[in-house]
Amino acid sequence: MEKTKKTGTLVECSVLIAMAFVLSFIKIIDMPYGGAVTAASMLPIIIAGYRNGLKWGLITSFTYSILQLLTGLSNVSYATSTTAMIAIILLDYIVAFTVLGLLGVVKKNKHQTGALVLGTLIVCLLRYLCHFITGCTVWAGVSIPTADGALYSLVYNGAYMIPETVVTVYVMALVSNSIDLRAAKPVTREKSKNIMAVLNGVLVCGIAIIVDFLIIFRQIQTEDGFKITLIANTNWMLVGVILLVGVIVGGLTYVITKLVVSKKKTVLPRREN
Repeated sequence: MEKTKKTGTLVECSVLIAMAFVLSFIKIIDMPYGGAVTAASMLPIIIAGYRNGLKWGLITSFTYSILQLLTGLSNVSYATSTTAMIAIILLDYIVAFTVLGLLGVVKKNKHQTGALVLGTLIVCLLRYLCHFITGCTVWAGVSIPTADGALYSLVYNGAYMIPETVVTVYVMALVSNSIDLRAAKPVTREKSKNIMAVLNGVLVCGIAIIVDFLIIFRQIQTEDGFKITLIANTNWMLVGVILLVGVIVGGLTYVITKLVVSKKKTVLPRREN
């Protein structure tokens, strides 16, 4: 029985790894010096941890990190020293993607959506931190200016990790609101109207963030390719205004959705005579 269960978990995690790997090639936007906004490619790996626990979550995410490393070996070739090469392999690939499995600590938490959304935010932040560290240390002077390396790394890596996080969190909440991932075999569940209101608000905010990303991305484009130093010329006031408007409209969208749902609840069907 135990062997059968282990085999089933192995097969499930393998399928989720394959799904994540395929989704990683569906890039909404591909950054010039590494990093991309994908079709929620981290989602299957995070789900593997939530469904099967920390051990299987880390095994799954570590395996996925190896696949990511193999597809990104060309980036490692830019390392200026052996130490830099090791740092890139560990922080930009192994650790950066293995942290996704940490969500296994909240295995099948009874508050499914809350645990998944919060957990996803945390592991995405940890991945962002890994890329930030290599950006301002290893890549400083290579693809990122040495001067103010930390700032450029923060902005550059945030330019794709923030939209990637928004996409992942949104899709995760959508999936969690529709499917009970705690069951041995995932089954559909009754959708929470409150969560749908939150999702609508988050979607609007997410669109604003992606628009900001496009502004920053366009700023670093040149006729010859990309120049990261041009980030400094970004109209940060415009970026801030768009984000603020997104937050306000997102909040209004949430409130309006809640009001509409509440109104529907108060309208009782007429009884036929």
